[in-house]
Amino acid sequence: MLTIIKKDEMSKSDGFKMRIIAILLSLIVVGVFIFSLGLNPFKVYASMIEGAFGSEYKVKQTIIKAIPLLISSLGISIAFKMQFWNIGGEGQIIMGAFASAFIALNFSTIPKPVLLLMMAIAGVLGGGLWAFIPAFFKSKWGTNETIVTLMMNYIALNWVTYLQYDIWKDPKAMGFPKIPNFSSNAVLPKLFGVHIGWVIAIVLAISVYVFMNYTKKGYEITVLGESDKTAKYAGIDIKTTIITAVFLSGGLCGLAGMIQASAVSNTLSVEVAGGAGFTAIIISWLSALSAPVIMVTSILFAALLQGGAYIQTAFGIPSAAASVLQGTILFFILGSEFFIKYKVVISKRAEDSRKVLKEAGQWIQ
Repeated sequence: MLTIIKKDEMSKSDGFKMRIIAILLSLIVVGVFIFSLGLNPFKVYASMIEGAFGSEYKVKQTIIKAIPLLISSLGISIAFKMQFWNIGGEGQIIMGAFASAFIALNFSTIPKPVLLLMMAIAGVLGGGLWAFIPAFFKSKWGTNETIVTLMMNYIALNWVTYLQYDIWKDPKAMGFPKIPNFSSNAVLPKLFGVHIGWVIAIVLAISVYVFMNYTKKGYEITVLGESDKTAKYAGIDIKTTIITAVFLSGGLCGLAGMIQASAVSNTLSVEVAGGAGFTAIIISWLSALSAPVIMVTSILFAALLQGGAYIQTAFGIPSAAASVLQGTILFFILGSEFFIKYKVVISKRAEDSRKVLKEAGQWIQ
C-alpha cells in the first residue's frame, strides 16, 4: 500500500539539491526525446542557450520576454501569499492592456510623459478592478476564487476579441481584424536598447519585497495566509485585507498588460498577454513567493521560451515538439516540489500503513 506523508521542513541546501536532480533528470528524458527525432541532444541544448544568450540581440529578446513574466508573477505572489488562488492573471493583463489602450487611442495628442503615466494608472486600475470582482465575492460570500478568476480570463479575452473585430476595428486595415496602432506618444521609450519596462520590473521587484517583508499591510497579508483565526485574533480586518491584496495583485498584472500593449504590440490585441498570466502562476509557486527568486526564475523561464523558439528554426523542430521539451522540463521541476514536501512510504499491510501515519502525524489520503 502506498502512503503519502508530509515531510518535516527540508533545509534550503537539500531543497536546492532536489531541484538540481529534477533538472538533470528532465534533461535526460528530453535528451531521449530529441534523439528519437534524429537530433543530437547536446547540440540542441547548446543551441537553446545560444538562442537565449548568444548575442546582444538575443539577450534583449530574452529580457523582453522576462518583463511581463516578472511583473505578473510579483502580482500573483501577493495573492498567493494570502492563499487567495488568483488564476486570473491572464485576464487581468488583458484588461490592464484594454484600459491603457482606451487612454492611448482617445488622448493621443497629450504630451508623452503625461500620456504614459495616464496609461500606467489605467492599466493598474483595469487589472486591479478586474481582480476586485472575485475578491469582493470571496470576502462577501466565500466563493471559490479559483473558478471565478479562471472564468474571468475568458470574459476578458472575448471582450478584446469583440473590440478587435467590431467597434475598435481599424477602418484603414483593409478589412483585417485589428485595432489601430498607438501614436508614438503612447509607446514606452527604450533604455540600452530595451524598452524601460525592465527598469519598472526591477523597481517593482524591490518594492514588492519591501512591502511584503517590512510593512504593516504586508505582515497582515502574510498572517491571513497562515491562519484566518490568527488574523482575527490579531485584529486584522480580513475583508479589507483580502480586497487590498487582490487589487494589488491584479493591478500589477494590469501594469504588465499596459507595458506589453505599449512597448511590444504598440496596440491592443487578443495576443497581448501571450500566456504570461498562466506562466506567472508556475513561476510564483516555484519561487516560494519570494520577489528576488521570482526575478531570477522569470529570466530562466524567458530563456527557456526564447531558446525553444530558436531551436525551431535552427533544427526545423515543429513548434509542438519544442513545447514538449519545455513542458517536460517544467513537469520535472514541479514534480520536485512534491518530493521536497512529501515522501511516499510503501507498506505491505493496512496495519503497517496506519502505524506509519500515526507516527508521522500528517498525511495525504
